[in-house]
Amino acid sequence: MRILVLNAGSSSIKTRLLELPEGVTIAKALVEKIGEPMGRIVIDTAGGRSQIELPIEDHREGLATLLRVLGEDDVSQIHQVPIRAVGHRVVHGGERFVASTLVDTEVLAAITATIPLAPLHNPSNLVCIQAMMELLPDVPQVAVFDTAFHHTIPEKAYLYALPYPLYQQRRVRRYGFHGTSHRYVAQVAAQW
Repeated sequence: MRILVLNAGSSSIKTRLLELPEGVTIAKALVEKIGEPMGRIVIDTAGGRSQIELPIEDHREGLATLLRVLGEDDVSQIHQVPIRAVGHRVVHGGERFVASTLVDTEVLAAITATIPLAPLHNPSNLVCIQAMMELLPDVPQVAVFDTAFHHTIPEKAYLYALPYPLYQQRRVRRYGFHGTSHRYVAQVAAQW
């Protein structure tokens, strides 16, 4: 089964096309300089590295171009072996998301509500999810939240020494970040 994993930043998208359950990387790509006069897409496959320079207006255009280019690549064979799921790294899940979640309209609304907590990252994450829902409408989209790993932080540790209404009204607290990396490191360390 092939899955596409996306990690959207404010002006870039890192991707991997994986074959599961083996975990083999079929292709990895970087879409960068989104919104600048000249953007770039770099794709690495077993056949080597290719690079395209072109204007990339926004994240949606970058993803559409990437899917087209991957489809033209003989190694990735994206159209002969279709993508069965898309995973999205989402920086902030607020207090609601404590695990990876299948995306639906309710999840999209909840991610939108967390934009004030991660204004540089969650808007790009949201645009990529919506774009992939349009580009691959029959493919399940899954959001993986960086903050989910840290959801067990006790209240005494996550509250700041600030007036309590800041937490009550604006959810100002420690959430913990880079949870996907922490989870990976913890799993590897546990195997030793």
